[in-house]
Amino acid sequence: MMSKAVDALKSDKKVRTVIFRSEVPGIFCAGADLQERAKMHSSEVSSFVSKARATINEMANLPVPTIAAIDGTALGGGLELALACDIRVAASSAKMGLVETKLAIIPGAGGTQRLPRTIGVSLAKELIFSARIVDGEEAKSIGLISHVVEQNESGDAAYRRALALAQEFLPQGPLAIRVAKLAINQGMEVDLVTGLAIEEACYAQTIPTKDRIEGLLAFKEKRPPRYKGE
Repeated sequence: MMSKAVDALKSDKKVRTVIFRSEVPGIFCAGADLQERAKMHSSEVSSFVSKARATINEMANLPVPTIAAIDGTALGGGLELALACDIRVAASSAKMGLVETKLAIIPGAGGTQRLPRTIGVSLAKELIFSARIVDGEEAKSIGLISHVVEQNESGDAAYRRALALAQEFLPQGPLAIRVAKLAINQGMEVDLVTGLAIEEACYAQTIPTKDRIEGLLAFKEKRPPRYKGE
């Protein structure tokens, strides 16, 4: 189901920002069903993890901004899903961790790669080696999430903060945001000189767009721009 949803989002030009959330109170994504996993043959486990890894990679490669709204527990694959998003927002009461070493396995859907890229190598090793679970406040202090909010009575404080962030993105040029994300994502995987060349190539993509002309015209006329993604 998730894979099909991600495929649909990739080709929908009207989508400007994607927020990943759960409607289950107190749970963002608790990871794999361990009772189901116990019944699997080893070959089935490998296939299951490969599919999960592929889906999460597709999420990470969505061309628009993605926000994980963590209003509850995000463990194992649930945190790996959140790590694939551009921005993470969590309630202070949320619990997050890559806990796979407790089960004598390792994170297999990107956790060993995305966590150190997010919070640094040494701290990522510490959290994975210890299978430690952190709350929203600690997650913010170590850079795992961008924003922490007090949970509300509805249990959707992180989602509401994510919506507010998305509203900040909407007035901006949609093509520019897509290209900016591409430049950042590709640039982070290479050296600075190569990254600057990627930025130059991405910038060139924005020059012939109608949106760029509209932005200049709107500035001249002192009015909000009306971008069309063209």
